[in-house]
Amino acid sequence: MLRVSSWPQGARPSADAWDPPPGLFDQVTGRAVDLGADGVIAVLVLHALRCMGFATLSRVAGAAGLGESDVQSELIDLAVAGLVTYEPGDFGGWSITPTGRSSHAAWVADELDAAGAKVAVAEAFDRFLPLNTELLDLCGAWQMRSGTLNDHTDAAYDARVLAVLVDFDRRAEVVCAALSAALPRFGRYRVRLAEALARVRSGELEYVTDDMASYHVIWFQLHEDLLVTLGIPR
Repeated sequence: MLRVSSWPQGARPSADAWDPPPGLFDQVTGRAVDLGADGVIAVLVLHALRCMGFATLSRVAGAAGLGESDVQSELIDLAVAGLVTYEPGDFGGWSITPTGRSSHAAWVADELDAAGAKVAVAEAFDRFLPLNTELLDLCGAWQMRSGTLNDHTDAAYDARVLAVLVDFDRRAEVVCAALSAALPRFGRYRVRLAEALARVRSGELEYVTDDMASYHVIWFQLHEDLLVTLGIPR
């Protein structure tokens, strides 16, 4: 059940007024649910940035499933509240502040309690961990071959690794579905992983490990999200 709350129109979020709804994604599409409340979008943006660590505007928008203009507006509001900060320059981007991390941690704990989802998420995490080890090995096989960098000139070798990735994704989908059923916001990861795999299968091989929207990067963010949600230090 969604617990809807928001800040008054035009108000700025603060660390001691953090009370967003726990259900923020459409479980079918994995897209952000716009309930017309400023707080809903704000928490989507803060949560995405917390799980990414440091990111550009476009990457935060892609992770949250929101338009860049909406995300930029929320990032500015969150910066005014002291929850995020911006580093300018060619390699600049956004990151969450210590105050933002504290506020976010309180929200995640409240969200988990309100949804009664701690056991379900913990059980899904237990199923996630062996898959995580498997994906790390798979990515190693993709990047290296016989102790040297894989130059991807052997199409047959790459095809075998990609076949393993397709099978992995089929099994990972089951865990993602369990997480989405427990907390709908996890549904966005399934959409992003499927998009990355589709690009790989269309020939964009950088979406295995190299692109910032690659399968491996998205999986890493899912891992971080699980740790954050369950309060487990990395």
